[in-house]
Amino acid sequence: MTHYVETVIAFARTHEEWALAIAFVVAAAESIVVVSWFVPSTAIFVVLASLGGVADQSVIALWLAAGLGAAAGDWVSFGLGYRYGEPVKRSWPFSRYPDWVDRGQRFFDRWGILSIFIGRFVGPARSFVVLIAGITRMPLVVFSLASLGSALVWAGVVIAPASAGAKWLWGS
Repeated sequence: MTHYVETVIAFARTHEEWALAIAFVVAAAESIVVVSWFVPSTAIFVVLASLGGVADQSVIALWLAAGLGAAAGDWVSFGLGYRYGEPVKRSWPFSRYPDWVDRGQRFFDRWGILSIFIGRFVGPARSFVVLIAGITRMPLVVFSLASLGSALVWAGVVIAPASAGAKWLWGS
């Protein structure tokens, strides 16, 4: 995994013009059920935000790219749940961890729309809560607002401190 992160970071340093696309793709992958388990996004976002902070790139553009990417990834997970419904819970890899399914369902049942906001900040729960929202057929407008709102807040929380820290550290 370290090699993967180092490769992405080296590419981003060499090709700063790709920073927005990288942010979008990494954030989307971070929000897709199962795929998210293999994406170390925090390290990548810290470097992207630092590069942007030093190069004086638009932190707002990076924030929007990451936020919109996260929302796009949510739509994939939501769509899987919406399309395949309850059988998804009994398929691999969830069949191997039925307690995750039960806990995720209880969490979603208890918190509803807020579970999408809360889950956004809890790595493993992020994509799983969205999958359950699709399975339970959460209204699309409600889901869209919760997903986009939480994705933009999450991206800001991840990107703004790294960008500000880089500007402070290098005196930009």
